[in-house]
Amino acid sequence: MASSSNNSIKQQNYDYFLVLDFEATCDEERKIYPIEIIEFPVLKINARTFECESIFHTYVTPTINPQLTKFCIDLTGITQDMITNQPKFDDVLQNFHLWLNNEKLLESNTKFIFVTCGDWDLYTMLPSQCNYFKLSHAEYFNRWINIKKSFKQATGKFARDGMMGMLKDLNIQHIGRHHSGIDDCKNIAEILKQLAKRGYIFEENRKK
Repeated sequence: MASSSNNSIKQQNYDYFLVLDFEATCDEERKIYPIEIIEFPVLKINARTFECESIFHTYVTPTINPQLTKFCIDLTGITQDMITNQPKFDDVLQNFHLWLNNEKLLESNTKFIFVTCGDWDLYTMLPSQCNYFKLSHAEYFNRWINIKKSFKQATGKFARDGMMGMLKDLNIQHIGRHHSGIDDCKNIAEILKQLAKRGYIFEENRKK
């Protein structure tokens, strides 16, 4: 059971929540095709304590449009140097699977689910990049919790301003830089924790 400091947290239906928030190539003036993931961060959150136990985080070298636009750099804070000589997307998928295995998340008696802020990451971005490069992706990417929907169920309010609006409504201080994938993950994890402290039990609410 949860510790006494988190005694309002109810038993969840999962052992771990994996908070994920991709950043990808983008531009303000023209449409980039294909869009490619350039930051792949995941936090492993214990579903009893809602504390982070491990982090998978890597930048990714894009293949088709390897030069980042000024708009992308300004938006994400990811510079050209940060993605140079980083692994390609297919290697990152393999490395992530190894991380899951090392964290014992793939064991049959362990239940985990991804948590995202919206459906773009796992409904659109990951499948589209895999399709473009003719890569398969693991079945575990096909189900997730959209924290915006959980927020609506827990509070009765729509997450109109996305992550920043949810943080404000829950009186959570934003940390880091918005549109930094790893920082966004940390903020989403805080939203997750605060909703749990209100007695909310998380359920899968989106799948591919």
